[in-house]
Amino acid sequence: MSTATDTDVAPATVRAIVAGHGSFASGIISAVEQITGRGAVFWAMSNTGLCLDDIQGTLARALDDTGARVIFTDLPAGSCTMAVRRMIRARPGVVLVTGINLSLLLDFAMQESVDPIVAVQTAVERARASMAVHGA
Repeated sequence: MSTATDTDVAPATVRAIVAGHGSFASGIISAVEQITGRGAVFWAMSNTGLCLDDIQGTLARALDDTGARVIFTDLPAGSCTMAVRRMIRARPGVVLVTGINLSLLLDFAMQESVDPIVAVQTAVERARASMAVHGA
């Protein structure tokens, strides 16, 4: 699992970026790694201490360094999502998925040989279906 710092260059094996508040991204990627051993397909970024422009710049560099075309974020109206929405206007082919959960990342990670855009569409469908309410 890779994380964002001023000097990090994201590895070429990264297929998607996960960005969010606090240690959300590194935590959820850690769970993917523990369950599947495939956490390295993700690059983690925290928005802690960053303004919107800093988040956008960090994510843009990560996209350039990795060639990733998928960005996952934690909250639909969060700062990471806002930064990505601003950025993807000038980056056709980059997809944003927000409001993510572990089921989504697990499914995406297991689709190694599938085009990332196709993989994310399938993973989102399956993640939605995995949510359930039990009890009263």
